[in-house]
Amino acid sequence: MRSNPLKISSTQEYGILERTVQPFRSDVAVSPLPGQQFADAVDAQLGRTTSKDVYIYVHGYKVQFENPVLVASELWNFLGYEGVFIAYSWPATRKTLAYWSDLDDALNSARGLRMLITYLAENTEAERVHVIGYSAGTQLVARALADLGLYGWFLDEQEIKRRAKLGNVILVGSDVDRSVLGGYILDGALRVPSALTIYISSADSALDLSKRIFLRERAGQVFADEERSDAHDEFLRQNPELRVIDVSDAESGTSGSGHGYLRESPWVSSDVIMTLLYDLSPEDRGLVHRPGSPIWAFPPDYPERLGASLARARPEIAADSSIALPGARISD
Repeated sequence: MRSNPLKISSTQEYGILERTVQPFRSDVAVSPLPGQQFADAVDAQLGRTTSKDVYIYVHGYKVQFENPVLVASELWNFLGYEGVFIAYSWPATRKTLAYWSDLDDALNSARGLRMLITYLAENTEAERVHVIGYSAGTQLVARALADLGLYGWFLDEQEIKRRAKLGNVILVGSDVDRSVLGGYILDGALRVPSALTIYISSADSALDLSKRIFLRERAGQVFADEERSDAHDEFLRQNPELRVIDVSDAESGTSGSGHGYLRESPWVSSDVIMTLLYDLSPEDRGLVHRPGSPIWAFPPDYPERLGASLARARPEIAADSSIALPGARISD
């Protein structure tokens, strides 16, 4: 239990980003000023840190505005307040039965996320932009990624990466139809970020329910044996920038509903932090391949492996006694 829980004390509104104002909106003033004020605030914070990376957290369904802001704040704390952390708060509704409308709102918000990413890349000093999507929020993250892939269809990968500046895109508890995500990959989603990481679980009851509702496998679920094929495994081996990580064996990875492992599992949260902070590969973070599979997993001695791998890959980091390796537990 936290003795000093986080809370939002105040907010400052700049206005609407000019490029996102929809046509026929006579009630909205179209001005470049809000965007410039926002870019200036991002650059001011980037000027205070050694990192020039921007991180965007995209929440799931049935939460209010404060939730993504507070989760983003805690993630930023584990990053040592390096770079800039942005909470992308799309219009979810705090009602269980609003699930279907929330999914529509998530997809409708994908364009706004794409505009935010490109605006940061074009108008700030950010060197890379990373995105962490959770649950239903991964619907808009995945769609924005596919849109950027289509946007850069006629560009080479070096040029599209220069324009979008996307680093790590991470999908946690992804409530995206697995076939839809496959289509997004065909549309060029893998060409945009430096890496796309998808965490999967064998015990995610929220995704089990979603699967029963839509009769479609979700991207955040473990593949059943009959669903896997040699072609599936070969695709993952040929595309190492697509990293699929099974959290089933991670400490507290299946606790509760099995859906909140980003916040409940210190191993998973540590893995996410090491990805964002040091851009380490799964192997350099202590993960291992499942036998005969290209899917990554958490071994029983993950904390020791993480420390040893980090010492090999980044000795200057491991030698710093102020760095807490595993165990970054994000509180509720």
